[in-house]
Amino acid sequence: MALQQTVEQTVAGLGYDLVEIERSAGGLLRVTIDLPWTAPTSEEVAAGVPEPYVTVEDCEKVTRQLQFALEVDGAEYKRLEVSSPGIDRPLRNEQDFERFVGDVIDLTLKAPMGAAAGGQVSASRKKFRGTLERADGGGWQIVWSDAPEPKPGQRVSKKRAPAPLHALGFTLDELREARLAPIVDFKGRRPRTLEGSLDKAPEGLSDIGGTEVSD
Repeated sequence: MALQQTVEQTVAGLGYDLVEIERSAGGLLRVTIDLPWTAPTSEEVAAGVPEPYVTVEDCEKVTRQLQFALEVDGAEYKRLEVSSPGIDRPLRNEQDFERFVGDVIDLTLKAPMGAAAGGQVSASRKKFRGTLERADGGGWQIVWSDAPEPKPGQRVSKKRAPAPLHALGFTLDELREARLAPIVDFKGRRPRTLEGSLDKAPEGLSDIGGTEVSD
């Protein structure tokens, strides 16, 4: 908890949002950061202004400050990696869900559907993929179809009846995990951010991979 608090305070103090902290085998400490998000204005939407994204320079700044803060706290790790969110970015709060309305997400419920499935899906099902939407009444829902995706080059008849859509309403308290679905749109919509990362070992240990940070 002390390490997480140090990371959270350091990242926030530099003006960034902490997205995720992970500890991996081999002593890797991975910290994912993002820029604070505010809803775009109607003028920005009309002009097609892209969202700002985390750069390598941002990761470098956070890496340097985190190295100092973790050294002061005596935190144990072998490598520190600071990166921007990938295409499977976790969604952790209301602002994240507001930001990614209209995107396809993967979510896992804490408990199976049970009787709420109503025979439409398996009562034991906990994992779903669908388009994130605002539900009537101000909550959240995902909408999806169980129709198989057409294979590359396959022609789909215009006369074929569309597959029925399913909707699942949920609250954030019911979720074990939610992430953007790792889908690459070659039309240019995704990923929303450019991937930047820095992989840095503590002083006295060698770097392994990533972009070296010069002190």
